[in-house]
Amino acid sequence: MKVKLEIDAGIQDSEVIIRAPKYDADIQQIQDLIQQQNAAKESFEFYKGATQYYLEIGSIMFFETEDRQVLAHTATDVYNVHLRLYELEQRLPIEFIRVSKSAIVNVSKILALTKSLSNCLIQFENSPKEIYASRKYYRPLQDRLRKMR
Repeated sequence: MKVKLEIDAGIQDSEVIIRAPKYDADIQQIQDLIQQQNAAKESFEFYKGATQYYLEIGSIMFFETEDRQVLAHTATDVYNVHLRLYELEQRLPIEFIRVSKSAIVNVSKILALTKSLSNCLIQFENSPKEIYASRKYYRPLQDRLRKMR
């Protein structure tokens, strides 16, 4: 695979073009990584009461739904997010993965996985917070952990 970079001061916005003889898993992976990288630059608004916060997305350990609200958990705090999980899933960088119908986790913050018959307990670095991954999402979670670490 060749990589080519062209710098042109006359253009307004950057563009990435992938040329390939066929669309395969490698091309899909490259496309996903580029799209996820762009998503990582996107800003999110977090709320706590009437106060609006702008946090680094990397400080979020996981998102979960509770009472029809989406909550973002850091090591020490919890914030509301005015987006649905499926919207977050599309906009979050590659470090985040869905682990159940009601949760998305930051893979880079995972300390340990404890598997049982029905689910998997996820423990996080520098925090007593825990969340469960359902059996359906366990294998993709393991695969992502292997790729990221």
